[in-house]
Amino acid sequence: MTVLVGYVPSPEGEAALRAGVDEARLRGEKMLVVNTSRGDAYVDPRFAQEPDLARVREDLAALGIEFDIRQVLGAGDAAEEIIELAERADVPLLVIGLRRRSAVGKLIMGSATQQILLEAGCPVLAVNAPT
Repeated sequence: MTVLVGYVPSPEGEAALRAGVDEARLRGEKMLVVNTSRGDAYVDPRFAQEPDLARVREDLAALGIEFDIRQVLGAGDAAEEIIELAERADVPLLVIGLRRRSAVGKLIMGSATQQILLEAGCPVLAVNAPT
């Protein structure tokens, strides 16, 4: 089995990656790190550039974690792509990062986060980035 981590090059993505490592070690599982994007860094800040992905590869290899990294480009809806990948891979856990929000923003999560939490067919671990 595999722990799926939704990764974006941000503090929230790094927090998800760290939590994914912890969970993969705890469960004795591999990791699948997924970055979904429309593929244009100037338009979509979720797009992980090659240096971002190279650093993730190096970090995970140094930690001795068995992993795979997939970058789904041209994805119209990141949440749907992640949910579908989780279902196809039959993952036991999906890990995502959460942004800090204002008092009003806490009432309404980001649409992708909310969709993943509500529609994923497996447990979802949502983590905050450290402050």
